[in-house]
Amino acid sequence: MKFDVYGVGNALVDKEFEVEEGFFAEHAIEKGLMTLVSEEQQQQLLNVLVEKYGIKTRSGGGSAANTLYALSQFGGKAYLACKVANDDTGDFYLSALGDHNIDTNTASQREVGISGQCIVMISPDAERTMHTFLGVSETVSKDEIDFEAVRQSEYVYIEGYLVTSPSAKAAVIELKRFAEQNNIKTAMTFSDPAMLEYFRDNVVEVLGSGVDLLFCNEKEAKLWAQTDDFDAACELIKTKAKQFAITRGADGALLYDGENYIEISAHAVKAVDTNGAGDMFAGAFMYALTQGKDFETAGKLASLASATVVSNFGPRLVEEEHAKIAAEVLS
Repeated sequence: MKFDVYGVGNALVDKEFEVEEGFFAEHAIEKGLMTLVSEEQQQQLLNVLVEKYGIKTRSGGGSAANTLYALSQFGGKAYLACKVANDDTGDFYLSALGDHNIDTNTASQREVGISGQCIVMISPDAERTMHTFLGVSETVSKDEIDFEAVRQSEYVYIEGYLVTSPSAKAAVIELKRFAEQNNIKTAMTFSDPAMLEYFRDNVVEVLGSGVDLLFCNEKEAKLWAQTDDFDAACELIKTKAKQFAITRGADGALLYDGENYIEISAHAVKAVDTNGAGDMFAGAFMYALTQGKDFETAGKLASLASATVVSNFGPRLVEEEHAKIAAEVLS
């Protein structure tokens, strides 16, 4: 296999701000969710945030991109299909991907327009709230997918955020079908509770007959299963995912390896920024799986990696930190 994971996702540059708890009510923002906004709406909010708080960090973002970046920094081989514009934001995004183990659809990914950006507001409880303008990323389509590269991958990975775009949704449904026909394993993340609250039918359509591996958090699991009973939600997810990993914050994670449930303990850390925690978990987890590790080992690596990323600002870690985490769990 040339690639461990072939992923497709929205290419976004994150601008992070530390905000006060009252900021959300003051500006009628739904806390803890990702909200799609227009360029004008985003710019208005950006102006307020810059004046009041100042930018904390600027980083490459996007759910699938963060996951594949983590996988690549651990040493895995990844391919990211995405779309950015011929602008400074697009230049920054691609430079942030680095030249380390991530291939991308260079020929089809850039066009005239505006690259996607995400405003990430971090409240005192470390929770992330996002306002996203997708820009040209909204027009991701099957033109961005390199099916020959897909054929050379162990997994395809689908980002739940893509269900908001008709062309992207159609592209990932076709990608999933191609993977199934070619015996390539399918993995998906629900990405955000908002995808289940406002785009549930689209998520169900993309999920189709099911996936080999599903990632979500406890809130997303309950929203998808339409129940407040976590155990019942897990049993229902079994009907659509051969294996899954559900993150539970301070309660760690619950894994299902196709036969048994495995509980993974959380790490006691002071969380400062939960942006990228789920992305990191998925990246570390798939890295371990594609290197032949079992589910429990994958869960332990993912748990330590996500605990480390929430202890820092921004959704990504530097390469040395990945090496340190891997040495602690895998050696």
